[in-house]
Amino acid sequence: MKFLKKLSCAAAVALSMAGAAHAEDVLTNWVFNPVGAGYASGQAIGEYLDVNGNAFIQLANNGNNTFNFQENAVFNIVQADSNGQLFPVNYPGGNITATFAATGTGTFNGQFQFTGGTINIYQDTVANYGSTAGIYGANDGKLIASFDVLVGGGGNVDASGNPISNGQVTVYAKANAGDLASGYFFRGNGQDLSSEDILAFAFTNANGLTNFNSPANANLVSEVACQFGGYTGAGCTTGTTYANVPGQNFFVSNNGQFKLAEVPEPGSLALFGIAMLGAGVAARKRNKKA
Repeated sequence: MKFLKKLSCAAAVALSMAGAAHAEDVLTNWVFNPVGAGYASGQAIGEYLDVNGNAFIQLANNGNNTFNFQENAVFNIVQADSNGQLFPVNYPGGNITATFAATGTGTFNGQFQFTGGTINIYQDTVANYGSTAGIYGANDGKLIASFDVLVGGGGNVDASGNPISNGQVTVYAKANAGDLASGYFFRGNGQDLSSEDILAFAFTNANGLTNFNSPANANLVSEVACQFGGYTGAGCTTGTTYANVPGQNFFVSNNGQFKLAEVPEPGSLALFGIAMLGAGVAARKRNKKA
């Protein structure tokens, strides 16, 4: 029992250390240059890039109130820190867009989490987000960053699998050295982040989208659901009209923040892993005795 208590305390300490590391290591006062022209002409970023876009969700009901899902989304990134200094205005040709493709699992009327995926960020010299170019105009520019989605994150959903109204969705991702193009992302001291491993945290508010057939979203179904998501249902064949089907397929509108962060030191992660492993062993021993 004393051993178990010690391990539990170690796990608690490790968890608190990990949480503190995330809070302290989010990059602030870094620099982003939307046209890749280097540090000197870049824009100082207080903490985050603003992201706005739409996601298409496809659910597969597993029974037992659980589901698997596939998400395909497109985003437009026009400013940082909600400061109104729009990139296309200040940096002609600096139209920044992104695509998001991920999978995950969840519980109806409960929580969901991501199990993997990719975030790709592009610079486009033509402002054609929302068009039929590439995928909704979101991926037809120069690829400037690629992040692998990590296991975890997620949020809460209702009984049909929709994110709870204005619910926060969190995505954790990592880019290895070389996954960021040089000339775009910098530390405040001018060091180019392209040569480093870096984490990303995306926090978005998710709300159900019903005006997917409006003139403003004219290409959303054909581009994001049919082309990007590989959906083959109504709306993707001639003479049919798409409609959201709760618990199966639906669109979500997202707006939020994209932050960069330090990769935690291996030592802190090892401490957490050892503590949790030990706690698991002790629990199994206790169960055998019972």
